[in-house]
This record gives sequence, structure tokens and C-alpha cells, in this order.
Amino acid sequence: MFYRPADGHGLPHNPFNALITPRPIGWISTRSAAGEDNLAPYSFFNGAAYVPPQVMFTSTDVKDNLTNIQQTGVFCVNICAAEKMDAMNITSAALPHDVDEFVEAGVDKVECSEIACARVGDAPASMECRMTEIVRLKGADNYLILGEVVGIHMRDDYIVDGKFDATLYQPLSRMGYRDYTIVKEVFELKRPDD
Repeated sequence: MFYRPADGHGLPHNPFNALITPRPIGWISTRSAAGEDNLAPYSFFNGAAYVPPQVMFTSTDVKDNLTNIQQTGVFCVNICAAEKMDAMNITSAALPHDVDEFVEAGVDKVECSEIACARVGDAPASMECRMTEIVRLKGADNYLILGEVVGIHMRDDYIVDGKFDATLYQPLSRMGYRDYTIVKEVFELKRPDD
């Protein structure tokens, strides 16, 4: 099958998201200038550079997190473990601006160390970020948010032999459509020049 996205795919469901899998979930927390906390998942999320460490995620439509980042210039990326699947899903709801998703989903909330923002207290890891750029992408309301990581929290119980072991907390990842997957096993593959 071949199709041009501008012409449509002719399938019952758009296959685009299913081609880019699995996608890690950036569970993004922000705080508005007025002090209201927000927490929402983004599956178009990833690392962008090592030195300095940088991350990126995209937002479709002008949502609370985007507005908060525009106001304050900071955000926190919380890594979502499989055990938090239901809480993550609750925070994906389009709730009124003044509703605190941490409270709504029963998520442990603690203050960040380097930025004025809350983070998921029991997340396997959280990355405190200063926004470096917001890029308006092609389309109605698509935004790319880039940030430099200025602080990293990692749970000690997931560090084994000096490595952060994802199999212990089993990251939740997005597939296509309404499908998700859980990372349960890993393998090593060395490059030919290693």
C-alpha cells in the first residue's frame, strides 16, 4: 500500500501513529504564573541532545501545559511506569484549567529542586527543564517544545550496578491508535566499531 497523506489513506483509522512505535510517554508537569499545577501525558516526546541534555515534545492545540510553559519558561518530564497507567490516563482528560490533575488522579506531588514546578514524587525518574524554544509547526495548532534538562531525579531502587534499569519499573509506551505497550525485557546490541 502507498498513499499520500494529503490525499487520505482510505483505511478506517489513520495509520501514521502506528508507524512510529513504541513512543515513550513524557508525563509533563507545569505550573501556571498564577500557581496552578498541571500534569498531562504526551506521546510525541523524546530526547533531543546529550550535551547539554535536551528533550522535546509536541502539543496539538493550545493546552494548559503549553500556556504554562509560555508563561513560566519551565516544565518537568516525568517518566511513566506501567503501574501508573490508570493515573496517566486520568491526566489525559481535557479538564478545566483550574483542576489539578495531580489531585484528580491521586498522584504524589512534590516540588522540583531547580525550577518552580511540581513533579511526580514517585516517578522512576523526572527531568526538570528550562524551555529553550517553542516552534510553531505546520498545521492548525501544532507546537514543538524544546527544553534543556537542568536537574534529574532518579529513584535509587532502579539503579543496579551503576545503570538505571528500566525493566524494574517497566516504562509505559504508546503504540498506534489506542494501543500501548510495556517494556519488560531488553537486550544488548553492540555497534560494529565497539
